[in-house]
Amino acid sequence: MEWTDEGIVLGVRRHGESSALVELLTRARGRHMGLVRGGAARRMTPLLQPGNTLHATWRARIESQLGHFLVEPVTLRADALMQTPHGSFGVTHLTGLLRLLPERDPHPGLFATADAILDAFDAPAHAGELMARFEMAMLAELGFGLDLSRCAATGGNNDLAFVSPRTGRAVSRSAGDPYADKLFVLPTFLIGGIMPPSHDDMEAALRITGHFLASRVMEPRGLVLSEARAGFLSALKRASETP
Repeated sequence: MEWTDEGIVLGVRRHGESSALVELLTRARGRHMGLVRGGAARRMTPLLQPGNTLHATWRARIESQLGHFLVEPVTLRADALMQTPHGSFGVTHLTGLLRLLPERDPHPGLFATADAILDAFDAPAHAGELMARFEMAMLAELGFGLDLSRCAATGGNNDLAFVSPRTGRAVSRSAGDPYADKLFVLPTFLIGGIMPPSHDDMEAALRITGHFLASRVMEPRGLVLSEARAGFLSALKRASETP
């Protein structure tokens, strides 16, 4: 069997003397493993870094086998991302979340989202917004999408201001004000606001997505949100405080 696709590198570990076991999120075939012969060689190190996008050809005798990858560079962004705290923590967190996807289950929309986000992840002013949008997409892909289209209490779509931590649904200002201390503030950029989000908006959005990732995705698996995510949030905060 043989197929060719693009894939984002999620993880790499040495295998034997000179090979590497590589995990990719491919555009059409989802999360997929394969052995790269010579992958432990120094010349391959710049390619086989989490966050890079590669052109990969997978070959195996039968579909159920591990198989082998032949890889070529498409976008080698990992080195630049690792030069900044928010970039290094962010790519580690993002690729870690993608590794939760079922193996060989296609997620073309999530691949496109992750690939575009990684391309635009260099500036901390944008990275928080991009990560919030990615985490929203990840929740939706895993079947836990938030409903921010209309108020859970009234059914209307005007002046949406809060999110229920229990249901993941939006709540209007009039319905939510009496319970504001129990609800998340809904930043307008998550529902189509046209103004660039402030740092407070990005923190509010990541507070929402972090809550639902922890309660609906991580805890049922016996996991917790990664230290890389905490490092990413700290890096954004430091960047926002720098004149």
